Amino acid sequence: MKIVWSPLALERVEDIARYIAEDKPEAAVQWVEDLFAAVARLADFPESGRMVPEVGSRRIREVIFGAYRVIYSVKNQIDILTVRRSSQLLRMSEIDG
Repeated sequence: MKIVWSPLALERVEDIARYIAEDKPEAAVQWVEDLFAAVARLADFPESGRMVPEVGSRRIREVIFGAYRVIYSVKNQIDILTVRRSSQLLRMSEIDG
């Protein structure tokens, strides 16, 4: 199944990587590579992520990656909607669109 990253999700990944790179540039590169590898597995197993508890829709799922939630939608393709710290509340505006 095809994976498509939203501009918001890519912006979040870039922001997180930039923050990590302030102290450890190599760790930031590794984090991004590992994140994309974890998400790539969804192409074969799109429903392997859990349903997002606060949404309650089988179509909206998440993969936990370290301290982050990768929120995605499954339909004809996998749309990566956003990436958030696990401690942050999900804004519905991030997944409505």
